[in-house]
Amino acid sequence: MWLYPKKMIKRDTYIDKIKKFIGKPQIKIITGIRRSGKSTVLRLLIDELTQRGVNQNQIIYINFESFANSHLTQAKSLYEEVKSRINGPGKYYLLFDEVQEVENWEKAVNSFLVDFDTDIYLTGSNSHLLSSELSTFLAGRYVEIPIYTLSFTEFLDFKNSYSLAGSNQPALFIEYLRKGGFPVIHTSDYDEETADQLVRDIYDSVILRDSVQRHKIRDIELLNRVIRYAFDNIGNTFSGKNVADYFKSQQRKIDLNTVYNYLHALEGAFIFYRVSRYDLKGKEILKTQEKFYLADISLLYATMGYRDRMIAGVLENLVFLELKRRGYNVYVGKLDQREIDFVAERREQKLYIQVAYKLESPETIDREFAPLLPINDHFPKYVITMDEFFKDTIQGVRHVHISNFLLAEDW
Repeated sequence: MWLYPKKMIKRDTYIDKIKKFIGKPQIKIITGIRRSGKSTVLRLLIDELTQRGVNQNQIIYINFESFANSHLTQAKSLYEEVKSRINGPGKYYLLFDEVQEVENWEKAVNSFLVDFDTDIYLTGSNSHLLSSELSTFLAGRYVEIPIYTLSFTEFLDFKNSYSLAGSNQPALFIEYLRKGGFPVIHTSDYDEETADQLVRDIYDSVILRDSVQRHKIRDIELLNRVIRYAFDNIGNTFSGKNVADYFKSQQRKIDLNTVYNYLHALEGAFIFYRVSRYDLKGKEILKTQEKFYLADISLLYATMGYRDRMIAGVLENLVFLELKRRGYNVYVGKLDQREIDFVAERREQKLYIQVAYKLESPETIDREFAPLLPINDHFPKYVITMDEFFKDTIQGVRHVHISNFLLAEDW
């Protein structure tokens, strides 16, 4: 018997992805920033398995952040625990939550594959830790399923489920824009101050446990300065050298390798996602002037407050996350001297996207549409803004409100 909240909102996007691999030989790795909903997805998976007729005794669920499992810190103790609970024929389903808390966990997981008939699901909050061990011990035998904070559609589902929603979509979008998508924020009618405090607690936990401790970072004050620089440049291209040059201008020396190590650690903890630039003419990925986007926009507000000039970057961040949720590979486009905010690819599909706050003048309209007009293929092209009334189409480039874009079933 598992003890968890009776009321869980189904996140069908992720459950549907996992369903395709139930009973298959690959290890299922569910990754994402802390408090994005990975544990809930595992619990929903338990419901799915029991509905398929799997006996509860053949489902072994262990949350390694629970004090009840604090004795399972080594691969050997984990192996012995699971071995003692496999006491009959048939397939056993192993669900390990925050498996990176177990030292040498990958050795135990490899042994479960070898010694027993198992179907294995893992969650983790540090991508580098998981990928390095997996590539060594489990190469070619796992599939990663990333979990993100709530989409706008999921946010509306939460509001409806907890009887907190009104019928005014523009007002609800503003709330989503303001509070972000961490699920815990939307299980109750929290005011903005309380929501910010909850997000700050998540942020502090991620920084401490998945960045500082995992990567043995000693200069936490310097790490926080790098974070603030990156947060302040959401939606702007920059490099590690830009960061180092900025600190130099502030009479604070920082080694370039240290900057890259810090950014690497923050990516590993899913605080940031790195987006490379793509040359549309040369059809190659460029290695300079990347962009970084946050795992959730609420991290920005909770740590730096509101700044009007950041609204365009915040809107870009929302669009970026929605593209990733839907399985797109996302790049910053380069076409001659022009930049396209996003070039998104998924199998045979492609999208070109510009994001702006509002098209308030003919000059702004020209600036936002101009990078997309020379692209002469048949793939969809969008300018996405918060304009309520003007939604023109110019030479095949559609202008849409961001909330409508986020809610669209397909593009």
